[in-house]
Amino acid sequence: MRAFKPKGRKTPGKPLALMGLLLLVTLSRPGQAADVFAALSGETISATGLITSAVSAFPACGRWQPTGICIYLVCSLFECHTEESVKYGHYNPDLVVSSYNSSSNDRVSGNPWTEGKAITGHLSTSVAASLLQAVPSAGDFSHGKHQNMIFKEGDAIGHPAALITSSSTPPLCPTDVTAFKPYFLSGLDAIAWRWLLPEIVYPQSVTPGVREIGSGQLYTWGNVYPRGGFSTQSDDAKAAAVMAQRIADIVTRDSQPHVYVSLNQGDGDSNRHVNGQTMVWSPGPIKETDATNGWWQMTVPVVEKSCAVFGSNDVEALNSWGGGKIARSGSYAFTLWRPYQCCSVEGIFLFSIGVPYPPAS
Repeated sequence: MRAFKPKGRKTPGKPLALMGLLLLVTLSRPGQAADVFAALSGETISATGLITSAVSAFPACGRWQPTGICIYLVCSLFECHTEESVKYGHYNPDLVVSSYNSSSNDRVSGNPWTEGKAITGHLSTSVAASLLQAVPSAGDFSHGKHQNMIFKEGDAIGHPAALITSSSTPPLCPTDVTAFKPYFLSGLDAIAWRWLLPEIVYPQSVTPGVREIGSGQLYTWGNVYPRGGFSTQSDDAKAAAVMAQRIADIVTRDSQPHVYVSLNQGDGDSNRHVNGQTMVWSPGPIKETDATNGWWQMTVPVVEKSCAVFGSNDVEALNSWGGGKIARSGSYAFTLWRPYQCCSVEGIFLFSIGVPYPPAS
């Protein structure tokens, strides 16, 4: 076990107030507020707009709550005793996962996140250029004999809010994500994303009803496997959501047959690790239709103030899930929120007790 220098306890604050500071930073310049809401109303979004949307969604998506107590052993030359610190849990806005159509001029840089496109567009284009000539583009699968076949590119990049949340201390938990860091670019993963190799032969890819985003064969938005850029779906917004789910499925796991950077931290059993003077329990791999390790907030073309898992059954609803959410550009962006637990380090960690987190939906 690792020994830590004891430190004084922090007084639990109000997480909404702390998140509110983030909003004040983004709106600190004159006229900034107008720019933010103008960015949110179109089919692109800026880093400032993403941070603003995360702040506004935190009451619904964050699900902050005390979850228990951490017990530590503190020893001096003359005696040993235990100390405790409060354990907290909440969801962090970790990734911006974009799903977008190829463009005839620049086929792998249609990311609707402005800064994300600037960071990754040229990199993806240069790597994928030779392969794109041999693989049909998105437009080839949306006309004629392929009315329901949709192809989209996709990126997963660290959410800009991680500039602050990566160094949070209890009662807010630090994220494992680095802001603006690319974790997945479909242009770099061209062989697997376009040719579906080797996933096309996986049992999950050829068995009906397995790993479906929905209620299996009864109702589904699409299949998770093979985790590539093609989807048979008449609803463009749902097709984009399927792509986002596939990308998150890849980056939240280790040793997948793709070109990507894994989000995993800590040991294999509990994902427990130390960040500065904070003990952190990181989330595990995301699973479709299950919010236990992550859920979604749409940010382009509609900025939602709540989170949900993909795959809801809207057969009997007046409007489908994609109603009012279809992007004319075919470009979509979603924020993936993932749950963390944490407590202040007070000595040598012994164990923690508390309630299960996240709570049942």
